[in-house]
Amino acid sequence: MTRKQTRLAVIAGGMGFIAVAVLLVLFAFSQSVAYFYMPADLAKTPVNAGTLIRLGGLVREGSIVRGQGTQVQFSVTDGADTIKVKYDGILPDLFREGQGVVTEGKFEPGSDVFVADSVLAKHDERYMPKQVADKLKADGVWKGEEASQ
Repeated sequence: MTRKQTRLAVIAGGMGFIAVAVLLVLFAFSQSVAYFYMPADLAKTPVNAGTLIRLGGLVREGSIVRGQGTQVQFSVTDGADTIKVKYDGILPDLFREGQGVVTEGKFEPGSDVFVADSVLAKHDERYMPKQVADKLKADGVWKGEEASQ
């Protein structure tokens, strides 16, 4: 091989390595993306069971039912629609009815019950997750102070 052919082979090998690395990173990111939805969004366009999503809204009044151990069921609402949520774990200390919440998980196959892997609640009197507050304000449901980030 001449020096020119050797140089081209090294450049082509390096570009191939970079392309494979980029494809692997993109594949990893696509597997961990969780899209954000409100209950009204899910009523319009349902998602497939097993798809990882974030569900946000307000904890519906009178909907918290504690089961055995750390099992709990509650409903998330945006004023228009409501989604039933199951969670097995320790809830945040400030989790309560009427407060903003973001849950991450999947829908049970063949059911409209959302099984949450994690639950996030507000941390002080003025905080609500920005995505939830913006959506609730746009729908005219939440009229609290400006959401902090």
